[in-house]
Amino acid sequence: MPKKPARRRNVFRAAKEVRKLARERIGPVPAGRTIQPKSRKPTKHPKKEKESWLEN
Repeated sequence: MPKKPARRRNVFRAAKEVRKLARERIGPVPAGRTIQPKSRKPTKHPKKEKESWLEN
């Protein structure tokens, strides 16, 4: 009967432990929100009122 390999010990990670404590204090992280697309892009350099009469 072959031997089973030795079980690997968990490595302590301080960052994981800090997150765990923070979750206990404030609860779970809220779900991310999707960004709603705009109907159209706004103009980068809108014309001023004084300049708009030149185009007409």
